[in-house]
Order: sequence, then C-alpha cells, then structure tokens
Amino acid sequence: MLIVFSGLPGTGKTTIARDLAARRGAVYLRIDTIEQAIRNAGVLASDVGRSGYMVANALALSNLESGGMVIVDCVNPVRESRMAWREIASRTGARLVDIQVICSDRDEHRRRVETRVVDIHGLTPPTWQSVLDHEYEPWDEAPFCVDTARTSPAQAVAIIIGHCLSGEHS
Repeated sequence: MLIVFSGLPGTGKTTIARDLAARRGAVYLRIDTIEQAIRNAGVLASDVGRSGYMVANALALSNLESGGMVIVDCVNPVRESRMAWREIASRTGARLVDIQVICSDRDEHRRRVETRVVDIHGLTPPTWQSVLDHEYEPWDEAPFCVDTARTSPAQAVAIIIGHCLSGEHS
C-alpha cells in the first residue's frame, strides 16, 4: 500500500504521517528530509527542483516491490507529482491512498507556520507568505481530506485507519 499525504506546509501532515507510519510499521518518506539531504550534498546548491520527488519515487517503488507499506509526506502540489505516485502504485500493484491534509482555520494555520520548530538540520522553514504563494493545483479526483483545524493528530490517524485502511493488516 502506498499512502501519500499531501498539503501545504503547516497543515499537520508530518505529525500525522509519522504517527501512522509508526503504528503500521511502514516505510516513511519525507520530501523535506530528502531535499535537504540533496542540498547538504552541495551538488544542486539550493535549487533541488524535482530531485527530491524523484528520489522518493524510486525509494517508494523499491519498497513497494519488496512488499512494504510506504507512507509519503509531501506537498504534492501539481498533477505531475500526483500522477507519478499513481504510476508507482500501478506498476507495483499497490493500493494508492491519497490523503490531503488541510487546516481550514487560517489564523491557526498561520500560527503553526510562524512557530514551526525545524527538525531537519539546515532546513529553512517556510514563511507564511511563501505558504500563501505556494503553487497548489486542484485535484483531478478529490482525495480523502483531513482538516486539522477540526481534529487532533491522534483523531486524524484514527479516522484514516478507520476510513482508508479498514481491512488492512498492520
């Protein structure tokens, strides 16, 4: 199974995705971590472009081919990146679960972005303005949506397990 968490920075994707990965014993791939490792390598300087997603795609494919569950934590802002996950699931015969995480309370979302504690060495956190300006295309097919303004991270994980993963084994 391939579970892809999508949404703007500061919505709560990482907290939920990490918890779910730990509960399910899944491989956890975080685009921020991959992109910062690429920056730290100094090969692509600050503009990593699509490279983080390409690395995550390859890692997801490899882990799915060996039968693992993969959870991806990314903004996933454009159709191209969403289609890449779909293709990987199709190639491996894995079920794809797209989960969009939003925070419908604008003030809370802003507070989270502005008080964010960076847990990746060297990563520059986004500003509220960069979140507002972030490209984020509409979805072709609506993903399962979790609103973290209305639910705690623990409740969100329980909802996801109940609605998206029922019938799956840990």
